[in-house]
Amino acid sequence: MRQESRLVKTEVTESGMTNSTITLTAFARDTLEGLSSKNKYLLPKYFYDDAGSKIFSKIMKMPEYYLTDCEIELFEKQKEEITDNLIKGNKRLDIIEPGSGDGLKTEYILKSLHKRNIDFRFIPVDISSHANNVLADKIRKSIPGISIEPMTGDYFSVMNKLERSSNTSRVILFLGSSIGNFSEAELDRFLSGLNEISTPGDRALIGFDLMKSPEIILPAYDDPYGLTREFNINHLRRINRELGADFDPDFFEHRQEYNTDTGEMKSYLVSRTDHKVTFREPPAEISFLKGERIFMELSRKFSILTINEMASSHGFRVMNNFTDSRNYFVDSLWIRE
Repeated sequence: MRQESRLVKTEVTESGMTNSTITLTAFARDTLEGLSSKNKYLLPKYFYDDAGSKIFSKIMKMPEYYLTDCEIELFEKQKEEITDNLIKGNKRLDIIEPGSGDGLKTEYILKSLHKRNIDFRFIPVDISSHANNVLADKIRKSIPGISIEPMTGDYFSVMNKLERSSNTSRVILFLGSSIGNFSEAELDRFLSGLNEISTPGDRALIGFDLMKSPEIILPAYDDPYGLTREFNINHLRRINRELGADFDPDFFEHRQEYNTDTGEMKSYLVSRTDHKVTFREPPAEISFLKGERIFMELSRKFSILTINEMASSHGFRVMNNFTDSRNYFVDSLWIRE
């Protein structure tokens, strides 16, 4: 999503001097705050500009990236049972999908609902306007007559603006493994947000990557094609494009760490040399030491026990856990109590 231009407000003081204050965009504010911290970081929600979304679509097609294949297999074989659980007791549905991306897996559910003549509206929410436009065109061609209302923006704020129609139940889809990108605080905020925008009987279908051997997990995040590195580096290129910075991608290498006890996969960009990065809007300078890391992304893996506990602690009950044949991945269906 393109960020709005910075705003400059000018005030006249008693002495006749003027003070100018800059109102930063959310992207600029979050970027400078992260890079100015003792332990530098960037927020993964900004990965998905138009270029980032295209790169991630390529990542999902890699054979090493098992997550997509597992979830597609799951939907191919169990879409009817999943649909049964979604529509049970409901007359009309709002299918809301924050972080909808290309809708590759969502289409299985939408087609199943359409085939049964279920009255529903699809509301994809994505930070990338390009991804939203591509998805809407694809879905309209694939499912003629579908009611689809894309919304572009940060889904934490967009979902709070959604109005509920009468006699309509909500189904929130959070597919893939995006929930693994959240810190504990962000995870609590997201699940609390789901609770706030839902009422008893509403449902959520959430994708979780399950804990497993590092030999399976690591190649998915350190691929031989360099796509994951390019995905991370694109974040720096976006900063260059939109904030007028002068990051040199060649000054950084991609690195990852997996903790088998916590299930945390962490990705970093590591500085290869001492150097400085300057920003044009707003004016700023960030210093990097050789070996200094930028924390880019958390990709946490979960246990079924943890998933059940999270649902219960946020006002939901697990109706069913749909897993693939290898038990690598689960789409967990929750109902609001």
